[in-house]
Amino acid sequence: MVSKAVGNAVVRHRVSRRLRHLMRDRLGTLPAGAALVVRALPPSATASSRQLGKDIDAALRRLGLTGTDGGVE
Repeated sequence: MVSKAVGNAVVRHRVSRRLRHLMRDRLGTLPAGAALVVRALPPSATASSRQLGKDIDAALRRLGLTGTDGGVE
């Protein structure tokens, strides 16, 4: 979910595409049947893809949904 607080439509769509791509790389590490909602906060508009990936990996670890680094370098 990318709210209007993140930026204008172009920025929100760019963030949405980046998050979708990053999550696609991590789907294989999630348990079967897992359902996630990813909410983008305003700083995600200026964060690098690497930083967004690290944040996603940290969140998945905190939730106990993955024990490995699911990111792609």
